[in-house]
Amino acid sequence: SISFCNVLFVGNICALLILIIIYRKQLNLRYFQQFSSQDWASMLAVAFLAGALSPAASFEALSRTMVNNVILIGRIEPPLTLALAIFLLGEKVNRWKITGAIISFAGVILIIVLQSFGQNSVDSTNMISINSGEILAAIGATATAISNTISKARLHRIPVGFFNIIRNGFGGIIFFIAALYFYGSSHFMELFSPFLWQWMLVYSAVIVVIGQILWLKGLSKTSSSDASIASAFNPIAGVIAAYLILGEKPIAAHYIGGAIILVGIILSQVANKNETTINQLAEKVHPQQRETGLGFKGF
Repeated sequence: SISFCNVLFVGNICALLILIIIYRKQLNLRYFQQFSSQDWASMLAVAFLAGALSPAASFEALSRTMVNNVILIGRIEPPLTLALAIFLLGEKVNRWKITGAIISFAGVILIIVLQSFGQNSVDSTNMISINSGEILAAIGATATAISNTISKARLHRIPVGFFNIIRNGFGGIIFFIAALYFYGSSHFMELFSPFLWQWMLVYSAVIVVIGQILWLKGLSKTSSSDASIASAFNPIAGVIAAYLILGEKPIAAHYIGGAIILVGIILSQVANKNETTINQLAEKVHPQQRETGLGFKGF
């Protein structure tokens, strides 16, 4: 089997090449010179968090736990992003949205707890044993939340295409160096497999690049609340895809925790609909600034 390191690195390269072709007009010296050292430091931080750490943790989590676990535990990212926005950026959020975030977070915790009890993994000290895959999924979601906060605070002035190229490029380089250090060069033995490159070209073109372009186009033509509602369907679509493609049936913990997460999502959407003034202002915000609050798209 081909390791996740090869899949992630080659996928990043393929996505980067396609992004360069699409946004080649933004790759000029003027863009490189107009940003401050703080802007570049922020872009590198986002590249590490969103382009290397988050996808690497998620890929490794997929090899250690159920796909549905990774999907549903990943829903801690919106509540974490909201908490960081409140405490670090000083954003004012209504009670509905805070309540929805807390309920969604509780749903994720319940999934972990119920699975632990269901698998009889409570040890002699009565402490709940958490699977390493679940921890990695949480790390990936946390990295995404931090990168979203940095992007929202520092990078909303940067053109979307240029930002995506830098994120994918530096993210791939950082990941490759880290993988060489932790796993060694032998881990990349399948790097030049034709099978790998064929599928990664398709994946990068169809899912990552086209998905990002359609998402950004949608953001430019709709409000933040509508985009947030669309983003809320991600876990539902992911669970359905896991069943149809992998035959992975949700277990009781997924149904119970997922239902609670869904309640939290609904409350958050009620909050978005009630914030009419904020939504009107969001229409004038750069698409990338709205994207950062809705989770990382692609690699």
